[in-house]
Amino acid sequence: MTSSEAQANLTLRNIPEQDRPRERMLREGVQALSDAELLAVLLRTGTMNESAVVLAQRVLKEAGGLRHIPDMSVPEMTRVKGIGKAKALQIHAGIELGRRLSQLRQGDKPVIRSPKDAAELVMEELRYLQREHFVVLFLNTKNRVIGKETLSVGSLNASLVHPREVFRSAIKRGSASIICAHNHPSGDPSPSKEDVALTNRLADAGNIIGIELLDHLIIGDGIFISLKEQGVI
Repeated sequence: MTSSEAQANLTLRNIPEQDRPRERMLREGVQALSDAELLAVLLRTGTMNESAVVLAQRVLKEAGGLRHIPDMSVPEMTRVKGIGKAKALQIHAGIELGRRLSQLRQGDKPVIRSPKDAAELVMEELRYLQREHFVVLFLNTKNRVIGKETLSVGSLNASLVHPREVFRSAIKRGSASIICAHNHPSGDPSPSKEDVALTNRLADAGNIIGIELLDHLIIGDGIFISLKEQGVI
């Protein structure tokens, strides 16, 4: 066995206490941990032959990196040797807590003052998804968000939604205006011809009904484009 193989087969008990993830987290802070070490803290234990850190490294490799961990379903995770249903659920619970925390805003009804305000409400929810999701924010007369709904889940590169679905939900909620958003799984938020055409249809329908389309955001990987700022609306 080579030295690297021997290192890989170390269990957490064999690793010096000062180098264990939880001990390092207490001593140096959570920011000091690597992606694998943070995942190891969630996993808590490894296998008989490897530490939780090595197991976490294999999960990250199987996923294709931290960015793609949220895309792995529980059955996909359990196909990784050493990951049972309980560990897979622990990972998903950690991911969901992070998502919910990132979406918290002061007050139950955040006010939208700019495209950036709206983008921040949906960015973490949409940026990692591998299919297009079409989300609508419903606003009152003071531009406070009174609701949010995913109205469509498309294929790998397409999201289909009809104006009647959008405005049916807006009318039910008593909305004064709406902001629409959808993600591009490629990470590139550049609008397509279909995006522009849909935006125009939604704006026209809103003008007829009396519920204004304030903006249509396209969400990429950490970046977004406002079709209002692009002059489409």
